[in-house]
Amino acid sequence: MTANKHKIKSSDRRVALLALCATGGLGLLAPLAMAEQAQTAASGTRQPAAPSTPAQATATPPGSSDTVTIAQGAPRPVGVNVNVSDQDLLSAPQNTNDWLLYGRTYDNQRFSPLTAIKTSNVKSLTPVAIIQTGVANSFEDSPIEVNGVLFIATPDDHVQAYDATSGKELWAYTPELNFSDLCCGHQSRGVAVAYGKVFLATLDARLIALDAATGKPVWESHPAEGLPDATHYSFTMAPQVYDGVVIIGSSGAEYPTRGFVAGFNAETGKKTWLFHTTAEPGQPGGDTWSGKSWEKGGGSVWNTPAIDPANGLVLFAEGNPNPDNQGEARQGANAYTDSIVALHVKDGTLAWWYQEVAHDLWDYDAAGPVVLLDAKDNGQLVPAAAEAGKEGQVFIVNRKNGQLIRKSEPFVMQSSTMGTVPGDKPVLIYPGAQGGNEWSPEAFSPATRYLYVTGTNQAWKYEAHPAGVKTADNEKELGLGLVLGSVLEPVTDPHPSGTIPPTGTLSAVDVDTGHIAWQYKADLPMVGGVLATAGDLVFCGEMDGSFDAFDAHSGRKLWSFNLGAGVQAPPISYAVDGVQYVAVAAGGNSANGNPEINARLGKQYGDAVAIFALPHE
Repeated sequence: MTANKHKIKSSDRRVALLALCATGGLGLLAPLAMAEQAQTAASGTRQPAAPSTPAQATATPPGSSDTVTIAQGAPRPVGVNVNVSDQDLLSAPQNTNDWLLYGRTYDNQRFSPLTAIKTSNVKSLTPVAIIQTGVANSFEDSPIEVNGVLFIATPDDHVQAYDATSGKELWAYTPELNFSDLCCGHQSRGVAVAYGKVFLATLDARLIALDAATGKPVWESHPAEGLPDATHYSFTMAPQVYDGVVIIGSSGAEYPTRGFVAGFNAETGKKTWLFHTTAEPGQPGGDTWSGKSWEKGGGSVWNTPAIDPANGLVLFAEGNPNPDNQGEARQGANAYTDSIVALHVKDGTLAWWYQEVAHDLWDYDAAGPVVLLDAKDNGQLVPAAAEAGKEGQVFIVNRKNGQLIRKSEPFVMQSSTMGTVPGDKPVLIYPGAQGGNEWSPEAFSPATRYLYVTGTNQAWKYEAHPAGVKTADNEKELGLGLVLGSVLEPVTDPHPSGTIPPTGTLSAVDVDTGHIAWQYKADLPMVGGVLATAGDLVFCGEMDGSFDAFDAHSGRKLWSFNLGAGVQAPPISYAVDGVQYVAVAAGGNSANGNPEINARLGKQYGDAVAIFALPHE
């Protein structure tokens, strides 16, 4: 992932609801005031001191002082049962109404079996509520819906609960976040809900459990536990929950860290197991790192793992090694970075890994969620795992042993310069560090057997320097403690030789052949994720604010609604009292997005979650 350093702080919130009766588009949703410092200070939320320049920032490790968490506003206890059991989670495929897990089911397929909204009537889809969360920033949340209650995580880790049909606020929680280095943006991709609790993985590397009915804190993990340097770690993923354990993975590989995935006891918050994402000597893959480079070799885990209960596995995609674009000091393939990794879910020990990109020098980290499905291998359906990579292809492996079944056709353009080792002269490569599929969740439809994937076509300029050498371009990064080893930046001007204008794709990939069945081409990169439904629909957002519905078989666009700010979050669908709803966040373009693209759009950040349904007959 590309790097920007951020000082984390809490901000106050307000909520507004817009009841909408007509179809069509909204104008730009004006961001509400982010924070009123006097009010925030009066509420007891500490504001970290702002350094005069980023390079002069002094980091306070999380846990070095007492942590106080404060819920904002008067909670309205949830009046329905939101106590989700292990059996409820295991039975999620049979639960046609709720969206209980990040990917709806443990396989991360993001497929809704609901059929009320379908190709023949989607043109009548209408917003019934727009929730304005009061936190205006790039918004990547995938909500959880339980028995008519919508649980949302905003940028800066605000957690809010709403009536999933009307958008009425139920309760809100605002954490106090400690100072931490952070890449890449103030993001939270969601929460997990189970055992009467809401689990939040925070930007300052804590795991917090809230009472699901009231939003009141129950426990929090100690960030220093298991973190050799807590300052450089952060959590941006939505946690996964299985068999009494909350599973999270660390971000921070743009800094000299050693990434991990860990399991925590859901009742106490105590760590039960930990797996490091770089292989050390004596472990499988330990010989793929030169010297002691594995000790701070990176390996972020950006997105929610899938669970295979039948085989007792937890499967996730892992990101780039460190230094990101300079490899002399970490010679070798650098296991387990840029890989699909499977662990034994009971104890976090390694089952297998498949490396998509060995010795990554281009920031091609595997950042999307792993999707579990069955795929044909020599004519036979076998249990498989798929991940759409940043280098622009879908990797499908055997779920039991990690052996590659196939790579798909490229779903974005690939330059002839791919694989070029960055040197002292700039080289243009596409896809670059923010394409083809960055972190966006894929969706799989058992009806079409297509995996639906968003993509980005964009050239990046790569130029490497010996480790530790300062140049006019990279001095700022080195001063911040980032270890990228290069200058890399997006190129949007279509005139220089070897570059392309930034555009996007939504592709339907046949998992049995690897062929692209259809592809929608957008004027701007497509980031945020996909929803597939049994109504033969695919939903996805665009940077220009459009929220679209496509025919799942043909790719024909059937409906679009403009939310006024970029839709870069994965949609969900659920039913309450027999009515099907679709919900999606709209917050503008990603925090590590391209400034030229933002200037071209002329958009501000938004803070909205939109809820859609068909008009009442």
